Amino acid sequence: MTTNVPTLKGVKRERTGSRYARRARQQGLIPAVLYGHGQEPLAIAVPSEETLLYVRGGDKVFTLEIEGEEADTCLLKALQYDHLGSDIVHLDLARVSLDERVEVQVPIRFAGEAVGLKEAGAILEKLTTSITIECRVTNIPEYLTLDITGLESGSSLHAGDVTLPGAEMVLLSEADTVLARIEVRLHKEEETETEEGAEGEEGAEGAEGAEGGGESEASKEG
Repeated sequence: MTTNVPTLKGVKRERTGSRYARRARQQGLIPAVLYGHGQEPLAIAVPSEETLLYVRGGDKVFTLEIEGEEADTCLLKALQYDHLGSDIVHLDLARVSLDERVEVQVPIRFAGEAVGLKEAGAILEKLTTSITIECRVTNIPEYLTLDITGLESGSSLHAGDVTLPGAEMVLLSEADTVLARIEVRLHKEEETETEEGAEGEEGAEGAEGAEGGGESEASKEG
């Protein structure tokens, strides 16, 4: 939950566009935009190293201090990554009040080992790794836990199966959204061996029948 709100010190960006955003990143800053609460969007940049430390630690709410502006409480709404998907190159920050309710996407952590995985060829598919909920800014969870221990082969778990830790939290994702399921798949090698084995047995039976038929004809001639 959001208890201690970290502070970020940002600077205004006088010029926008990919060229100037690239320059900001070269200077150790992450370009961002601050919007919400009926105010005009503000192009800013925040310290890269400090910001990444908070974001990777699961923080979503910040106190943002910008020279010449009043301090704002803001919520991290979106991240933009580079083409390799490894480096964060832009942030969307929304102004919020600590007592208001917000819509947030929260990652899912799968706990336990599914009983269905004991079956030969069974695999666990994680189809959705986050869900959307509504809660107070001060109660945004870092992650939500889904126990998959009882998940059997051919069964699935859904967004509605996730236990929300706060009574005031509301699930916004569709309750029947599949998060994880177990399917049984035979390896191609096993399927090939099975088919070859069946063909081999049929061939052997055919050969035996042919040999038997030969002896019968011979006995008739005799």
